[in-house]
Amino acid sequence: MALKIKKVALPAYLCITAITAAAAQADTLRLSSETSEATSRTQGGVRFAELVAEATGGDMTVNVFANAVLAGGDQLRQAEMVGRGDIDFVLSTAISISPLIPEMSVFSLPYLYSGYEEVDATLNGEPVRRIEEIMSQHGLIVLGWGESGFRELTNSVHPVKSPSDLEGMKVRVAGPMFIDILNDLGANPQQIQWTETFPALQQGVVDGQENPVGAVIVPQRIYEVQDYLTEWHYSYDPAFLAVSQNLWESWDDEMQLVMKNAAEQAMAYQKNLTRELTAEGNSLLEERGMEIYTPNQAEMLAFREATRASFDKWTERIGPPLVEVFQEAIERLQ
Repeated sequence: MALKIKKVALPAYLCITAITAAAAQADTLRLSSETSEATSRTQGGVRFAELVAEATGGDMTVNVFANAVLAGGDQLRQAEMVGRGDIDFVLSTAISISPLIPEMSVFSLPYLYSGYEEVDATLNGEPVRRIEEIMSQHGLIVLGWGESGFRELTNSVHPVKSPSDLEGMKVRVAGPMFIDILNDLGANPQQIQWTETFPALQQGVVDGQENPVGAVIVPQRIYEVQDYLTEWHYSYDPAFLAVSQNLWESWDDEMQLVMKNAAEQAMAYQKNLTRELTAEGNSLLEERGMEIYTPNQAEMLAFREATRASFDKWTERIGPPLVEVFQEAIERLQ
């Protein structure tokens, strides 16, 4: 009997897919996503579960858990747990696991990319192959790549049009590289777990945050606690779906192919959904009362030059040869 998956609205601490009783005998696997069920990232995980169920005729069930609940809300710990085989799949981003795998920071280097064409050039070919090899050394086998997107700045103080506008502003950031970048810009960066960020913004613990529009700012309703957005495209973050290496190696070639195909389709769906939400996002944010500012070419150059020290510092930490592979793929487009 084919497996049926029924989508239901459950609290964030519960699995967001419900399995019918007919599937009680099926092998059940767990996928951890660090964002809420409203985000394109977690929706990509749900799509993966559906495709696996269809492809295996109900013999394999994937339960999707939002908000990193399997790891106590810790976005880094969920990746570590998958690497150890304690969780089966993780749907995360490069930024979230860069403390575990420093080379993942290459995607986030300030102003490495100027647009989606350059992003896609590095996610199709030698750059991403190098990254996948590195991730496998940590017990993570990447099955598919999606998107979190270009990170934009929001705040509740005033419009940000130049580095001087960031002077002293308390900004929530996701990791050490972003601490350095925001320090370069004169801000006061604060590293806070994502699950704690909304209340921190709400209570004024921090003034602002930086995240992609379609993947986070809109679905996570950041507009409820922020007034201004600067569309500065200063950093990019890809999403990925990975499986525990131990589990991957336990499957035969046929099952590996099933999982790989399902993941690639699911993440292509997730990327397209993210880009659609991003394209529509600014209008929605303006409707919700946010003031959006897009820097001109001279202003963008000022931000780029102000963050050059962090670019160079993190290139050395990541490894110049790896950064060069990314830069070469980008330069071939020009």
